Amino acid sequence: MPVINHKVCFEIEDRERRGEDFPTIIGNSAALQRVLRMVRVVAPTDATVLIQGETGTGKELIAEAIHKCSDRSSGPFVKVNCAAIPSGLLESELFGHERGAYTGAFARTIGRFERANRGTLFLDEIGDLPLELQPKLLRVMQERQFERLGGTTTIYTDVRVICATHRDLVEMVNERQFRADLFYRLSVFPIELPPLRERPEDIRQLAHYFAMDYAARMQKPITTISEEFIGALPRHSWPGNVRELQNFIERSVILSTGAVLNGSLPDAAYATPESSTVPQLSAPVTMEQAERSHILHTLQQTEGVIGGRNGAAARLGLPRTTLISKMKRLGINLGQSSPVPMRAVGSVA
Repeated sequence: MPVINHKVCFEIEDRERRGEDFPTIIGNSAALQRVLRMVRVVAPTDATVLIQGETGTGKELIAEAIHKCSDRSSGPFVKVNCAAIPSGLLESELFGHERGAYTGAFARTIGRFERANRGTLFLDEIGDLPLELQPKLLRVMQERQFERLGGTTTIYTDVRVICATHRDLVEMVNERQFRADLFYRLSVFPIELPPLRERPEDIRQLAHYFAMDYAARMQKPITTISEEFIGALPRHSWPGNVRELQNFIERSVILSTGAVLNGSLPDAAYATPESSTVPQLSAPVTMEQAERSHILHTLQQTEGVIGGRNGAAARLGLPRTTLISKMKRLGINLGQSSPVPMRAVGSVA
């Protein structure tokens, strides 16, 4: 099965002339092609882009493709994961600080906005940006100026901002966890990435690409994939999306000993949301027990995610606050009574 490597820009001649390495995007599904068409439309502009999608759908890859296809492609592509940096340090990471701005600030530090000047700043997991930093981000996006932490000099910057999140920002705005004015500024051009379960026709190509790539890296003699093995992959719902598939193929390559990638897959690889691999709860007797059992079962399917478009609340047809209230009433405590650890907000970056 050939692998289709879709380069996101229009003209092959232009790519060759500029001599740049574009991210490789695997797949030929209609859902993916719709995304790539939107990338082609927005890339030449300076518009702010908000990329939304479940964990593992390739949000960073799409952000990089937009940058590479833009007039800023010769400039820096600077990445910041807002969820990975402690809130107390995030302001300094974004805007920099002057010497003595706080305890331990022994020298001036240049922030990501300055590093990304004349390029693109990718703010991943923007839904985790602390409320107190949101007005400052809004200001720099609207006025293109800011001050370093502890400084008074105004710094001007020419940066295109691309954001990504797996969280439901509309819900966060409604719950006053995210500023409405910042949301509208970020979502000038929203792009929704499809989960892998909505593009199953791409799984074969992705699996082949990952298998050959890992085989080459590990110097494995794999030259092909058995039809039985690759034909079983679309039967899994892949809640972790492309990243989960990639990790599974890597593990399979490690375990492989021959020229054909095959073997029996773990039961979890054949699982669907309705399959029997979900742990069975004891049979309920009363209405309250039935309700508790149903909520626990749904939380298992969503891996503890309560809010967001793919969370337990959405699956149960309940507002997030109502579900949390029911869980408290039924004695389902976060991370305790449930068989899975809970996450209060978000779908499955």
